[in-house]
Amino acid sequence: MTDLQIRKMRFAFADHPVPFLWNETNPAFSSMANAVSFLAIAFEKMIGHMIPETMPFITDPAVADEADAFVRQEGQHAMAHRQHAKGLIKSHPGLKETLNEVIAAFDDLTANKPLKYRLAYTADLEATFTPVFKLMLDNDATLFAPGDDRVASLFLWHFVEEVEHRSSALIIYDAVVGDPWYRMRVAPSIFKHVLDVIQIACEGFNKHVPLSDRKIDAMSMFARYRRKQALLRRLPFGRAVDNGPMDRAFAHLSLREQLVAMKGVVRSQLPNHNPAHETLPALAGEWFARYDAGYDVTHWYTADTVNV
Repeated sequence: MTDLQIRKMRFAFADHPVPFLWNETNPAFSSMANAVSFLAIAFEKMIGHMIPETMPFITDPAVADEADAFVRQEGQHAMAHRQHAKGLIKSHPGLKETLNEVIAAFDDLTANKPLKYRLAYTADLEATFTPVFKLMLDNDATLFAPGDDRVASLFLWHFVEEVEHRSSALIIYDAVVGDPWYRMRVAPSIFKHVLDVIQIACEGFNKHVPLSDRKIDAMSMFARYRRKQALLRRLPFGRAVDNGPMDRAFAHLSLREQLVAMKGVVRSQLPNHNPAHETLPALAGEWFARYDAGYDVTHWYTADTVNV
């Protein structure tokens, strides 16, 4: 029997406007996180279609329980991120077009890719989350705490639950497909698709959100884009795009921390990878303990102040 919990969260995004620049101290991270929100809606929709399709091929009751809890957790994430996106779209209606394009990119996978590819996609991408989210959660004081507490709390909840179910997608993949080499072989196409979708979101942000609201070029999270624009600015007849300052979300973090996260991402794609052995962020344990104690985790940084 799975030990995953289904936690239903509401973050009051309808109570007052949702800022695009929700962490004013780090516009690049604000934009990156907003892109993750759009990606999450579409990716988790694909999972919602995929798991019922997968269930007839699962013969182990324990794996079936894991799959059921996994898809239910992801469904809660998608619902909350839709509320976040709805708030962003209310302020910037053109982002509805961007969200539809992001969703269409995953709907195409559901319609045109075999089940084993979508299972590999989910297992490969989910495997990267623990090292990447550990980097973020270990630095919550600068990445999350200074921002809108609703948005920050949404991402903290989502990321710690991704850590909680870090093994689920691989357990399901192994039970149904059971070919670690196929998973590794298709990884390049999977991560190309992920980056393409993130690019759709970032291009949409540049198009539909005024620079006064985003403060940076949303595409600057892509190193190739930054290099191309820098080269065009140096050329006599280069036509660089000016969508605002270039910035990086993790520029203030140590190179060592970033390399540790990157090493974890690479390790996560190896055939013998076991997510259960990953080093976990301390904040995840603190979050689960507070939740179990009845703390209002939907206002992670301000609940104590609100309750005074």
